[in-house]
Amino acid sequence: MLLDKLSEAVGVSGAEYEIRDLIKEEVKDYVNEIKTDSLGNLIVYKDGDSSLPTLLLSAHMDEIGLMITKIEKNGLLSFKPVGAVDKRVLISKKVVVGKDKVPGIIGAKAIHLQKSSERKRPLKIKQLYIDIGANDQKTAKKLVNLGDTATFATKFSELGEKTVKGKAFDDRVGCSILVELLKKDYDFPFYGVFAVQEEVGLRGAGVAAYDIEPDLAIILEGTTASDVPESKEHAYSTTVGKGPALTMMDMTIIPNKELLQGIIKTADENQIDYQFRRSTSAGTDAGKVHLLKEGIPTVVISLPVRYIHSPISLLNLDDYQAAKGLVDKFCEKIAQGGFSIERDY
Repeated sequence: MLLDKLSEAVGVSGAEYEIRDLIKEEVKDYVNEIKTDSLGNLIVYKDGDSSLPTLLLSAHMDEIGLMITKIEKNGLLSFKPVGAVDKRVLISKKVVVGKDKVPGIIGAKAIHLQKSSERKRPLKIKQLYIDIGANDQKTAKKLVNLGDTATFATKFSELGEKTVKGKAFDDRVGCSILVELLKKDYDFPFYGVFAVQEEVGLRGAGVAAYDIEPDLAIILEGTTASDVPESKEHAYSTTVGKGPALTMMDMTIIPNKELLQGIIKTADENQIDYQFRRSTSAGTDAGKVHLLKEGIPTVVISLPVRYIHSPISLLNLDDYQAAKGLVDKFCEKIAQGGFSIERDY
């Protein structure tokens, strides 16, 4: 399964080399052009009828993680978070560090040595460290360098018939769907962007889209699903198993209404389940893309993910297939001349 390889690949923001190389190998035989820009975005292109709209599909490659900021005298590694890492879940997690994937464990002062006040609140990042088994600084420096990134050593696996677990589903699910769609043929100009550094400020996709200047853009994402017992239903952002989530508004974008209605109509016509993302917090690369030049009509299609931004997340495979099917059917509609946006406003 493609998603398992993408999930287990390493690609913390700013160090997306492994996941980029994996995707490049997957798509190279299906596209007309492929390049990596100076920021690190992987951009691919498939030829099509220039009288039809040019579509940009984008998903970000990067994942949250850690960056090594100091190698202590005793060989332990101090670090800073890269992206929105929940420090409460870090202790005792397995990680891999750097290109050589040096194994390590995130440690902290033992609980029986902590003061009662320390036990009542999450430990601060500065109180944690990565232990790679080095006895001193000299030994540790042979294995890792300052600036190396670390990510969780999580294996992808199935839970039951329709659920999978893994790391970095935000946004390896989007990358996986985009790869699969690039292997199909649609008769319109088609750009795929596998973007960098979304988790640290939506930095990659906008750079790529500025150069491409597409007629339409769809951002494929993983989004939070808070459908757990302690949450009230009205507070759920999305619900796992109810289909892909469409964004009506978030902190960075109000999607193009005509394009959004086109997606909704496509889902209804093909009896594809979907839901609306009920939270208006956070944002995606759409926030950068839709503001470029004269403005680019943009929508966001997301996969509900439980325990997002943690060492292990859960995803429903029916949601995955529904999202892929929805984008596929919409691409077919564009190719048949069944959708366009008149820029006369």
